[in-house]
Parts: sequence; structure tokens; C-alpha cells
Amino acid sequence: MKRIIRLVLSIIGAVLGIVLLRLVNAGTEFLPKAGFLPILAHIAAALLGALVFYVLTDKLSGRFSAGFSLFEDNLKELPANKLIVGIVGAILGFLIAALVTRPLTQLTIPYVGNLIFVLLSILLYIGLGYLGWRVASNNADDILGIFVKKDNKEAKDKENKSFIFDRSKHTASPKILDTSVIIDGRILDIIETDFIEGELVVSEFVLEELQHIADSPDDLKRERGRRGLDIINKIKENDKIKLKITNKDYKDIKEVDSKLLKLAIDLNGKVFTNDYNLNKVADVQGIPILNINDLANALKPVVIPGEMMRIDVIKEGKGKNQGVGYLDDGTMVVVEDGVKYIDQTIDATVTSVLQTSAGRMIFVRHKND
Repeated sequence: MKRIIRLVLSIIGAVLGIVLLRLVNAGTEFLPKAGFLPILAHIAAALLGALVFYVLTDKLSGRFSAGFSLFEDNLKELPANKLIVGIVGAILGFLIAALVTRPLTQLTIPYVGNLIFVLLSILLYIGLGYLGWRVASNNADDILGIFVKKDNKEAKDKENKSFIFDRSKHTASPKILDTSVIIDGRILDIIETDFIEGELVVSEFVLEELQHIADSPDDLKRERGRRGLDIINKIKENDKIKLKITNKDYKDIKEVDSKLLKLAIDLNGKVFTNDYNLNKVADVQGIPILNINDLANALKPVVIPGEMMRIDVIKEGKGKNQGVGYLDDGTMVVVEDGVKYIDQTIDATVTSVLQTSAGRMIFVRHKND
């Protein structure tokens, strides 16, 4: 391809060499009008022009070759309907160019002839042909729609067909996972329920943080990091959701949480987390957050003040004379004046419920107090 391009450019150089010779001769008339010498001069000018173009266009031919290869690759990916309609458009462009350039080719300039007009005609053919291709291929569907008429019966049959939900045609904002929600693992259960739409995004800086945690000398941290990496692999293998790994990073930002918020802004997505502090910072900046703790709290059974419950008081609370117990789902229950009931199972009355993104706390009092 590179050799063919250099050959074409050399032919153009030969033509320009002859044109230049005629222009010089028109002013000086150093060549006789007849005989062997003018023929020899034209041959020499053509060879010189071709040689100059062949030598000077080495890099240019390489670029032309690369551009043609790129054009060929794009042509392979072009749908058949656009290709066919585009070719028809290019042919129409060539026909218009033929009509426009026909008068030009009949014009001549003294001592030069019509070579300049021939070159201009070639440029018009290229330009109008390319314009016809672009206009036709970009509007292929509309052009084909003019000639293809749908039968009313076929249209009715199509309307009567049952609607099938195609997930690929419905887009939703991407969900950006932070380190804490990955290690937590409940994201897998949520994916299985099919409540999440859109793709999940994990950044490479989050993966690096998981890797650092997995390499920690602390046994607990190392186990958490490995669990997080296992969760990523399980999400990747799940057919119900698409996982995207992005290498987008922000070298000027050191904190991983700040990078996550910046990534959410750039991708116009939501941050999936269970980090209470990250939740608060995102709220201040107006960035949408999906807090897995909020979801868990919303799904917990509603506890009404005045309701009775049985609770095991297992330790002393932070407040004065408070006792603390836990429900089966991990909800903390604070027993007022319950320090005296530690290591006992009591029947208590709910006095109030405090629910936040960090979790839910239930305050109770012994039924006899």
C-alpha cells in the first residue's frame, strides 16, 4: 500500500514537473516549438518531478498508508445498509462532479494547456464523491425508509407480540463501589435480588487499597482484604449485573474517599457504601449515595414505642446505669437502668427508636421499672 501511494504521488509530481516546465518556457521560450528537444525536455521534467515527489513524500506516504488501513478497519465495522447506501451516494457525487467539471476540462491556458483544470477536476471528484458518501451513509435509515413500506398487517402483528424486557436497552446511572461495601459482602445478596440496575464500577485505586489490606501483617485486616477481592471476583462472574473496572485516577488527590466522590461526579453516578463518614461528606457535596445500612434499616421490622420485647442484657452501656443487648439482626438495644440486669433475659417495653445511617438503636425499659 505504501508503494502504491508513493507511485501515485510520483505521477502527480511528474504532471507538476511538466506544468512547471511549460510555465517557465512560456516566459522565456528557450525551447523550440518542434523537434526532438521539447519531447526530451518534457520527459526530463516529468522524471525530475516524479523523483522529487518520490523522495520527499516518504513520510507522507506512510501517513497515507496508516490512514488507509484505519479506513479499511472502520469499513469492516460499518453496517451493510450504510455501506450500500454510502456507495450509491458516492456514485451520485461522482455524477455531479462529472457535470460540473465537463466545462472545465475544455478550458485551456496559453502555454500550459488544461492540466490545471484536470487537477481541479480530480479534486472536485474526490470532494463531491466523499460528500455524497457521508451524507448518504449518515442518513441510511431515513433513505431506506423511503423505499421500504411496512405492511399494515405486519405492523399489527408486531404490536400484538408480547413485550420482552431487554436490559441492554435500558440505562441507569453507574454505581461506584467503595472499599467498605465490597468487604461487607451484602452487595452480593442485593445483586441476586435483581434490585440494582446499571453497571457497577470499581476503580483501580479501590482495588489497590484492597490489595494493601490483603497484604497487611494484621490477621484480621488480611482476612478482610482477601474477602473483598473474593467478592469482586464473584460479582464479575455474576450474570445479573455488569462489572466495570476503571483505571481513571486522580493523582492530585490522596484520600481514596475523595477520589471516589470525584469519580462519581465525572461518571454522573452514585456511590455505593456503608461508610457513615463518606455518606455525610457526599451529602454535603450533593453527591447521590446508596448506603447499604440505610437499605438494611428500611427492611428491618418496625418497632413501635410501647411494644414489648424480650432481650438479653449482656454488658454495661456508655450512659449512666445503662445496659446493652442485641437483636438477632445485630440491632443495638439500650436498656435504661439496665446495668442491674446484666447476664439476664428480661421483658422490656420500647420507649423510643433512633435510626441513622450508622444503624438503628432501640431504647427500652424493664416492664416493671
